[in-house]
Amino acid sequence: MPPVVSSISPEQGPVSGGTPVVITGTGLTGATTVRFGFASASFSVVSSTRINAVAPPGSSGSVPVWVTSPSGSSNVSVYFTYTASSAPVVTGLSPSGGSTSGGTVVTVTGSSFLGATQVRFGSVDAASFSVVSGSVITAVSPPGVAGSVPVRVTTPAGTSAAAPQSYFFYAPAPVLTALAPSTGGTAGGNSVVVTGSGLFPASEVRFGALSAGFSVVSDTELVAQAPPGSGQVQVTVTTPGGTSNPLAYAYVGAPTLSGLSPSSGPAAGITVVTLTGSGLAGTADVTADGVPVAFTVLSDTQVTAMIPAGPVGGVAIRVTTAGGTSGAVLFQRLAAPEI
Repeated sequence: MPPVVSSISPEQGPVSGGTPVVITGTGLTGATTVRFGFASASFSVVSSTRINAVAPPGSSGSVPVWVTSPSGSSNVSVYFTYTASSAPVVTGLSPSGGSTSGGTVVTVTGSSFLGATQVRFGSVDAASFSVVSGSVITAVSPPGVAGSVPVRVTTPAGTSAAAPQSYFFYAPAPVLTALAPSTGGTAGGNSVVVTGSGLFPASEVRFGALSAGFSVVSDTELVAQAPPGSGQVQVTVTTPGGTSNPLAYAYVGAPTLSGLSPSSGPAAGITVVTLTGSGLAGTADVTADGVPVAFTVLSDTQVTAMIPAGPVGGVAIRVTTAGGTSGAVLFQRLAAPEI
């Protein structure tokens, strides 16, 4: 029985030839020639149902693929289409960066991708790739070293050039070392300096489940604006290299003042008063009518402050912590007694 060709894969390639083609059918053992039209192809017989061939050069258009063996020649109902030959061109990558550990699924856009035999990130083959169309390939990045490398596509017509838009950025995973401050008010809005490494180019900063506004200062520092929140949350930074280790950030309520003792003192001298209230442990400032005064934190409910000499009358005392500023309690400066 003469051989029978039932299908080929792929069914097209450039006129320059060189496309590996798998021929399937029956009775292929003993094949002596494989032709694409009238041009002979190099080939190897894998089994009675498969031949691996390499398309010879040809002219634009479709030609029959047929196999000859001592028992005769195959049918000529399966065709290979020669397309105009041009080297592939890469015009974009999405995303254009990923982790040094690899595994990023990258959509490569460009032209002349049909018949692609290789996709490389720098000097390393992609972990895998799939030709979606003549203008789109999806590839999985292999592990790499921090920095930029060109992504090149190879077809029988050639290899794409390393254009600026073809570069893929390998980013190390970000690492956080400190937050300053590490506490803030429940209303949010305060600036938090985040330090670490691998922070450029950050794509997201999260306080717990909430995204925060931020600006990147350098690869080791960014400034985030804490969103509203409560309790303790974990701060993380995400870059193309992955998501960082978490650091704790505590939301604290505004302090409250309920009293002071003594509540009055001589206008001509310094009076040491004990302020009582709640949320005072993180006191950063005590003011008397807006003027900072010396103070000592005793506990979360008590702070001592030195009220300086000043005009006779009431003085508004306030305490400020990371959670905000308290309401005022009044201290009375008293005139010296007349004799």
